[in-house]
Amino acid sequence: MRVGVDLGGTKIFAVATGPEGLIGELKAKTPVMGGPVVVVDAIVEVVRELAGGTAPECIGIGAPGAVDFGTGIVRRAPNLKGWWDPFPLGPALSEALGGVTVVVDNDVNVGTVAEHRLGAGRGTDNLFGVFVGTGVGGGVILDGQLHRGPSGFAGELGHVVVRPGGRRCGCGARGHLEAYAGRAGMERRARQHHARGLETMLVDLARTRRMTSSVFARALEARDKVAVGLIDRAVETLGQAVAAAISILDVPLVVVGGGLADRLGPSFVERIHAATAESLPVGQGEEIRVVPGSLGDRGGALGAAVVAGANVDGVTDDRVNPGAQA
Repeated sequence: MRVGVDLGGTKIFAVATGPEGLIGELKAKTPVMGGPVVVVDAIVEVVRELAGGTAPECIGIGAPGAVDFGTGIVRRAPNLKGWWDPFPLGPALSEALGGVTVVVDNDVNVGTVAEHRLGAGRGTDNLFGVFVGTGVGGGVILDGQLHRGPSGFAGELGHVVVRPGGRRCGCGARGHLEAYAGRAGMERRARQHHARGLETMLVDLARTRRMTSSVFARALEARDKVAVGLIDRAVETLGQAVAAAISILDVPLVVVGGGLADRLGPSFVERIHAATAESLPVGQGEEIRVVPGSLGDRGGALGAAVVAGANVDGVTDDRVNPGAQA
């Protein structure tokens, strides 16, 4: 049995897999107080409950932020409270679980692996994974291999500049895609509009709580002007950034997932496809497919299990093993 864990800012989602596929799954809330050590304890509880007394062969973790794949260190995770300093997530989990092999990778990388191996990108050797949620992330599959790059930042679409000198991104820089198309960036903009006297359902529905993907979906259905404007700009900038990635990578397929994209549905992805085609050279857009991801919430955890399994099977770091367990 192999376990995959998707560590998010609000929830921990874990799956157990075997030779026949998915065995079980379990969700828990991500602790917001206490920092990394408390989160490790929460993951340990989830893994033990999911495994039911059976020792997993290996555990894969998809973590947000900058991850050192070789050491299992999460260097920085802005979307996890208290994770500003490097933390050895892999070694800490391995020690807490009796020495089991733990492999930690970026959450978008493992989500891309899942869509390539098991989802909408199955059967394709070259694709770009785009995940639109709290932020915007990207993952790259070239010639059947996950490409991380020497510093682990390959595919970081969210930090491509789409508006020089534009909105402030959560990373501190200006004009990044994530500031325009990530849910958190759009929430900041919506609250700025509201503070200036522009009424919007987004604030009325969320009040002081987080503006979830469902809040955006409800406001869009009601044709709220602020929501419509924010999503229009998100689609426009996503199309620009995805077109740039296609021009550089020469991939024929883009798979779009993530919490916001999943909630807004195929029509949102179709609009990104159209915006991408408009930004590509004449004729090239006709050869590109931009499609919705097919794995939903399970994708990150399934991909983490695949990446960990590849490590146990002795596959090189950057390769996805076509014979590994799902």
